[in-house]
Amino acid sequence: MKAAPAEKAEVLWSPSPEQARTSEMAEFARWVRRSRGVDVDELDYAALHAWSVGDLEGFWSAAAEFLGVMYRDPPTAVLESVQMPGARWFPGATLNYAEHALTPGMGRQDHDVAVLFAREDGLERVLTHAELRDQVGRARTGLIEAGVGKGDRVVALAPNCPETLVMFLAAASLGAIWSSCSPEFGTPAVRDRFVQTEPKVLLAVDGYCYGGKRFDILENVVTLQTHLPTLRQTVLVTYLDPDAALEGATSWAEFTRTPGELAFEPVAFDHPLWILYSSGTTGLPKGIVHGHGGIVVEHLKMLRLHHGLRPGERFFWFTTTGWMMWNFLVSGLLVGATIVLYDGSPGHPDLGALWELAEKHQVALFGVSAPFIQSCLKADLLPRESYDLSAMRALGSTGAPLSAEGFRWLGDAVGEHIQICSISGGSDVCTAFLGSAPTVPVWLGEMSCASLGADVRAVDEQGRILRDEVGELVIGRPMPSMPVAFWNDPDGVRLREAYFEDLPGLWRHGDWVEATSRDSFVIYGRSDSTLNRGGVRMGTADFYSVVEGFDQVDDSLVIDTTELGAQDEGLLLCFLVLRTGVDLADVEPSLRKALRSGLSPRHVPDRFIAVGAVPRTLNGKKCEVPVKKILAGVAPDKAVSMGALQNPEALEAFLGFHIGG
Repeated sequence: MKAAPAEKAEVLWSPSPEQARTSEMAEFARWVRRSRGVDVDELDYAALHAWSVGDLEGFWSAAAEFLGVMYRDPPTAVLESVQMPGARWFPGATLNYAEHALTPGMGRQDHDVAVLFAREDGLERVLTHAELRDQVGRARTGLIEAGVGKGDRVVALAPNCPETLVMFLAAASLGAIWSSCSPEFGTPAVRDRFVQTEPKVLLAVDGYCYGGKRFDILENVVTLQTHLPTLRQTVLVTYLDPDAALEGATSWAEFTRTPGELAFEPVAFDHPLWILYSSGTTGLPKGIVHGHGGIVVEHLKMLRLHHGLRPGERFFWFTTTGWMMWNFLVSGLLVGATIVLYDGSPGHPDLGALWELAEKHQVALFGVSAPFIQSCLKADLLPRESYDLSAMRALGSTGAPLSAEGFRWLGDAVGEHIQICSISGGSDVCTAFLGSAPTVPVWLGEMSCASLGADVRAVDEQGRILRDEVGELVIGRPMPSMPVAFWNDPDGVRLREAYFEDLPGLWRHGDWVEATSRDSFVIYGRSDSTLNRGGVRMGTADFYSVVEGFDQVDDSLVIDTTELGAQDEGLLLCFLVLRTGVDLADVEPSLRKALRSGLSPRHVPDRFIAVGAVPRTLNGKKCEVPVKKILAGVAPDKAVSMGALQNPEALEAFLGFHIGG
């Protein structure tokens, strides 16, 4: 699969000379040239990136200094070993994430706005930095009274609201370890995550709003408590009903009744900050542990250098507390930005809700998912005509590959002045290793560049580097925000199996990617759900781009059963969610023709099957691999954690199509 020649690539956005020169990225390049003697031009991103992955110690020590990382104890080295796994960053250093988020500075003075919160039903709150610091000090006192200290776990079954943020920062200030799930998670999914961590304190809400409905989860909280014998205290936020109560629980008001000192426990650079989780689509979710220092320096790098966030700017990303983008969003506090928290459905009362939010709060960096953009495109929205988006200078997209049509729609319907920041990364690194930079153009359908310090490669089965053709996405050298461990994996066996088993010495991420001659990248989907027809590999994103381009198709799921162990090539199945009133027979001939011409004759499905819905994880990802397993005869509860799904009932449609044994 070849990329378009460089001279034919369509540029959708390019920084003006003034924008590029005044960016933090250009300032960093000038700084390393002056202070470190690095021979790099301020606007030559390719050269800057080459240095960042060629001289890891030089780059990351420079980044930490330029970005203002605050050590209590200085590091004795930058990197003890470049081996993966086993790299240990900044040994000897101590610091604290919460200190970086809460210490007064540019954008973080007492009167500066720290948080703008909005709920879909109209509830709104504003927190200044003085108020945020006061709340964190109170919650910190409550945690100390509950016996929480360094290394203890604090968990939350709570939405994207101020109380969740306050409790996280309070836990981090003590050196306690944070973990959170969104309240719409099924109880088994939450149990499977939290029971591993043995928490001392649980923050919970009485319910949540979504899509115009209110959901009471107090029974879920009670059930969860029975599975967490180490709990010393449950703290209840009366999020929907001010009179809600839970026997034995402490109200948020009571928990934060006492003012407390805002102090910060200095911890080692790799001391656990939080535990994220794998998606739960392949069994018990793995607990992915990130360290204070790795997250501080990585998020400062991404938010200041790559996204150009400045003190006082408004930063929004639509997310829940069960997705790593929540962790990325709250790190906006590190750079003095005002973070905009939204809780609710992105489509309630209609798809204009988030665009209206962007207008109201003058959001500068606006982040959503690729499926949301696709929904807006299909609904023929023209946000630029309905909302004042003049403050929006960059729009982030993640969660799935953004189609070329999605890129085009953003330029036409939202604003050609807006930089499209299509990014890819994951919970594994809690960042994006592919994305954008303020000194690099945006090409149609492509991620502009690899992030600084991210040695992203496309390789073949032997690990040989590919250019302008599709290969396995690997990272060739360590990054500070790679997991310091998996939870309950003392020998590191599961971590090695997850990333390093197939290509020793290289981090295998599990995506198909194309590295172009422009140093841009295109993601084609998960490498373990790739369409392999007659030896011709193609990512599922290509397929969905064609099929979901039809107005008659609301959603789709394609499964190549070849990889299920059959000796001969298996069936290629396409499951379709059709618009109301559309018959499969009406659209199938056109789909076959479009796939034949748009992809190849080999990629025309053997069968099209209409279903009511495509099963998705709570983060919105299509369940390609679990459905593959179900089609091979694996029991649904063995193929996927039901509590990790938005719509587990959608799996029923696939039970009648067993293939193989």
